[in-house]
Amino acid sequence: MVDVALLRLPHAHDLPLPAYQSEDAAGLDLIAAVEAPLTLPPLGRALVPTGLAMALPSGYEAQVRPRSGLAAKHGVTVLNSPGTVDADYRGEVKVILINLSDTPFTIHRGDRIAQMIIAPVSRARLVESETLDTTNRGAGGFGSTGRS
Repeated sequence: MVDVALLRLPHAHDLPLPAYQSEDAAGLDLIAAVEAPLTLPPLGRALVPTGLAMALPSGYEAQVRPRSGLAAKHGVTVLNSPGTVDADYRGEVKVILINLSDTPFTIHRGDRIAQMIIAPVSRARLVESETLDTTNRGAGGFGSTGRS
């Protein structure tokens, strides 16, 4: 378990903090800190505030992912999924939601809009090379390993 410093911003003063909804849940639910209901028209998108800022420890990130219920029941998902919050970011966490359904969807204050996963980060050292080793797949691209 890792400790993450969380700052509740003034416009989220009355909202619950993110929480795991079950014993083995991987994600913390993020809450909409909108002042008034926000309606996403079909194919509409919006940057939805959570009212939270945080200080992740170095070597960690927060991934903002869709909630499966919103996607399955309403066609609403996180547009840049997963969104990444870097350890050195100190601004408000906001969620880019998009309505992929054919009906408007309204977001109310306190609605659970996304989930956040705290995860360790692996950094790579890129080493330029003149050649690459060969594999059975080779340069086969999208759909080359079988039926999609």
